[in-house]
Amino acid sequence: MLKSRVLEERLIAMTRSSDGFFWIGGPGEEAFNVPLGLLVKKGEGLDHDFLHLHYRSSAILTAMGMPMIDAIRQMASKATDPHTGGRNFINHFAVKAWNVLPGTSTIETQYAVAPGTALAQKRHGGTGITIVNGGDAGSAEGDFATCLNWSSRPGRELPILIIVVNNRYGISTKFEEVHGDHFIARRGEPFGIRWDVVNGNDPVEAHKKLSEVMAYIREERKPFVLEAHTSRLHGHSSSSGAARVEDEPDCVKDYGDRLVAEGLYTAEDIAALEKQYREEGLAALEQARSEPDPDPSTIHDHTFA
Repeated sequence: MLKSRVLEERLIAMTRSSDGFFWIGGPGEEAFNVPLGLLVKKGEGLDHDFLHLHYRSSAILTAMGMPMIDAIRQMASKATDPHTGGRNFINHFAVKAWNVLPGTSTIETQYAVAPGTALAQKRHGGTGITIVNGGDAGSAEGDFATCLNWSSRPGRELPILIIVVNNRYGISTKFEEVHGDHFIARRGEPFGIRWDVVNGNDPVEAHKKLSEVMAYIREERKPFVLEAHTSRLHGHSSSSGAARVEDEPDCVKDYGDRLVAEGLYTAEDIAALEKQYREEGLAALEQARSEPDPDPSTIHDHTFA
């Protein structure tokens, strides 16, 4: 959790030093996204989990083992960015070896695409599942309803975990101003899909609930809608300034305090760990600065038409 937070803070700083053009990310979602990343059945192919992620998912990739420098390379639009070759902006990850499907900039289209890999897994058998995540505001898009529909057809239910990470904002619009539903996950109910809500600011509660839900999907080969309530600690993106929000719970600080109180860490341990990650991030930035930008001649590579 701490490593992911330090990474995101480094990415934000890059937009203020001309090392990056635009930032959007997930500070405040670490307590949910890290347990999810740790629980993924990581690998390539239908026997492993497929991930359809959105732009607040860096903690998932960090927990899965993504090096800091790979996100920093993407932020700097370097040709060495292993996810997009410097052709897309931050938090648009793609890792073929881990079944992480390319992220898109269009809001919530991943919900409409995800049933495709789940259908392939249904036909294949095994225990691999599809995981798709998005935000509360994006759940208003028709792609979300498409996902519920395709995942729940009687006798053809799909092994898919449908996640809504609810930080109670759509850019600058408050949840209460646009949502008549109190729990977005309950939308799965008319489709016969089981659903639940979890405190996404508590990593222990999140890990327990995710373990339970993912075990259900793996065994029953049926969908589940899970809503996680989290904080949004640096606003929507660099377009709104990315300034630190002080009046929301900080899951990293709160869990650190909890670990200290329980005697599992000391405050000095946590400070040393944070210093280590900040040094790693700075060294990664210095390396990325020396790496090449994408060659203009490659602009049409890997395009369909």
